[in-house]
Amino acid sequence: MGTLFVVATPIGNIKDITFRAVETLKKVNIIACEDTRVTKKLLSYYGIKGKKLIPYHEHNEEEVAELIINILKEEDVALVSDAGTPCISDPGYRVVKLAVEKGFRVSPVPGAFAGVAALSASGLPTDHFLFAGFLSHKKEKKRKEILRYAEIGYTFIIYESPYRLMETLKIFKDEIPESQVVVAKEITKLHERFIYGSPEDVYLFFKENPDTVRGEFVILCHPVLKKEVREEEIVSFIKSEKAKGKSNRDIAKEVTQKFGLPKKEAYRMVLEID
Repeated sequence: MGTLFVVATPIGNIKDITFRAVETLKKVNIIACEDTRVTKKLLSYYGIKGKKLIPYHEHNEEEVAELIINILKEEDVALVSDAGTPCISDPGYRVVKLAVEKGFRVSPVPGAFAGVAALSASGLPTDHFLFAGFLSHKKEKKRKEILRYAEIGYTFIIYESPYRLMETLKIFKDEIPESQVVVAKEITKLHERFIYGSPEDVYLFFKENPDTVRGEFVILCHPVLKKEVREEEIVSFIKSEKAKGKSNRDIAKEVTQKFGLPKKEAYRMVLEID
């Protein structure tokens, strides 16, 4: 039985690939790839020849997954996406899931991941973070998603296209104006740039420099909810938990975990609310 190697490829700079990834691509005979044209360029750069490329994407992934499973009965297969790590905001999930279900060995060959690369240079808290990938294209649903992630309190990471960048940044500016935001543009590419500041600062930068609204973007946010909204939500949560008969100590602990309040402040609020 073969092994399915999940191989991370460069996200911008073609040299951002591991020695092991290159060795794996040289070793296997078959590579399942998102776009054969993109993968051919990568293979050519590293002098890798004679590979059979199987195209897979969101529209044919189920069909190709079955094909790859049959190949794995005889030999190894490498799974790559156009850029970064397969399955992370890219196709590949169905292939990996089926391989696991069928009992084949799945081995990650780690490497570039745009979200974490941006986080490492953001200057935002990294002890806890949430990766959300692409949000809804619908404005109101996107707004609710952003607020939901903001309520968790961790630095969160989203991907955005140039066509919706301004709309998304405006939601940050209007809904969580006290937060810290970093927009990473064209990571590891020639025109890589990081824009740091408040939601309004970052929004105004792109509004005043429309020629920079091009390429691929990662938006990172260390959220701070509006104080009045935050207090209303905490009070509502405490009342709800008290109605369930939970102890003040347990509720205070949950408030600390959910909203990030200091333990003493959380316990004080619980005692003050009937």
